[in-house]
Amino acid sequence: MSKKYSRKDFLRTTTIAAAGLLLGACGDDPVVKKEEVIKETPVDTLATSDPVAENFDVDIMEKEGNKRYEGFRLGFNKRFDKYPLAIALPTTTAEVAEAVRYARYHNYPIAVRSGGHSMEGFSSNDDGLMINLSEMNSVEFLDDNKIKVGPGCTLSNLYDHILPKGRIIPAGSCGSVGVGGLTTGGGYGLFSREFGLTCDHLIEATMVDGNGKIISSKDDAELLWALRGGGSGNFGIVTEMVFRSHQAPANMISHHFKARKLDPDRATAILEKWMFHSKNLPYSCFSAYVLNGGTLNILLTNFAEEDNEGVESFIEGLKGETDEYKKGERLELAKKLKNYYGSKVPLNFRNSSAGFYKDFDHISGCIPTVLKSIIDNKGMIFQVNTLGGKVKDPLFTNDSCFPHREYDFISEIQAYWTEDYKEMGLHVVTRDCLELLKANNINAQYFNYCSVEFTDWQTAYYGKNYEQLREIKRRYDKDNFIRHPQSIAV
Repeated sequence: MSKKYSRKDFLRTTTIAAAGLLLGACGDDPVVKKEEVIKETPVDTLATSDPVAENFDVDIMEKEGNKRYEGFRLGFNKRFDKYPLAIALPTTTAEVAEAVRYARYHNYPIAVRSGGHSMEGFSSNDDGLMINLSEMNSVEFLDDNKIKVGPGCTLSNLYDHILPKGRIIPAGSCGSVGVGGLTTGGGYGLFSREFGLTCDHLIEATMVDGNGKIISSKDDAELLWALRGGGSGNFGIVTEMVFRSHQAPANMISHHFKARKLDPDRATAILEKWMFHSKNLPYSCFSAYVLNGGTLNILLTNFAEEDNEGVESFIEGLKGETDEYKKGERLELAKKLKNYYGSKVPLNFRNSSAGFYKDFDHISGCIPTVLKSIIDNKGMIFQVNTLGGKVKDPLFTNDSCFPHREYDFISEIQAYWTEDYKEMGLHVVTRDCLELLKANNINAQYFNYCSVEFTDWQTAYYGKNYEQLREIKRRYDKDNFIRHPQSIAV
């Protein structure tokens, strides 16, 4: 059933947890029975010390007998079918704090969902509490430059609010992605080369830690450093984010190239040419190499008012290698971005990071075999996107824990299917490609394209910063209530 937990209800259940009397349900840790805790702890002596005990309710949907539960349970990826024992649907920071205390009282592990796009379903769990932040989706201008955003705000909602006012925060293009997960994992897209990553523009955050305590990054600069690329579902639940924005470009143009019926040799040769010409593009440009079976699509976008020499060289170089070239129409930015919002409905798919690359030489030893696997298996996609530019800014490097700024390219392997029997075969192809890349020293990976195949994910996602992130994890969630299969360890 669905319950609204009031202040009176929670004074009994949550102040006990706030006193630190429950142990985290991790590994072989013992579980403290609720009745034993209540017997040993006089609740009334703790009630007045509860820092957020105000008059508010938190919406808790329990698994059994709740018609709304199913709609909030499902995420964007249909291959995950997880069943939390309860789903919290908070609308304020204070309600998130109460939801955490609810989880501690019941000894439930916590999963955190902003948009539901976790590539491995980490934003939900079985037999725990999912804190669903979709109702915390506000966008507020604090001044002409600063914008406060709720973590459940989707990119399409964010752009709808800020582009009409001539402002932009560099982010991705998938319209249904939540800003919270995108930012804490790094966040890159069409504007990264010009402005940097999404996390580079996070200047303040409010977070509820694993004890249900409300924390401001203004009181801990190291926490802000960690939230800039330290991954979601690790230290706490981010409830408010303040970003520094930029003047939005007025419009954008796109160029499209296509090559058909490719064999591995030609696909490899075009990739080498594409990577060579991409390095000379201006920062206003983004490009993607997308091999879908035997068909290659190359996208080039530019939001500068005119194409410069680097763009012209790119176009001429790729026209000679591909079968078809089409110049798109220059459109108002808000209208143009809608072309890249992607599917609005859940899909069966798998999307895994396939590494950061410096140049073609970085992957030349294995990429023909990887591309052959993509060409030979219907449903597989291999994509490489441009990075570099402002992402390499030393100021951002020092102020963020995102560790992979020296690379000029970021890649991903995708698999899509409609018939269930095809899923396992595509998983095998993905796994084999990832193992081949790793065997060829492709070790840096992107958390927002997480994969359970990465056994060394600690270093792959976070590099030399992992141990420092563990210290922050212990500071804010020492009992490890907020966790998923690849969350930072205490």
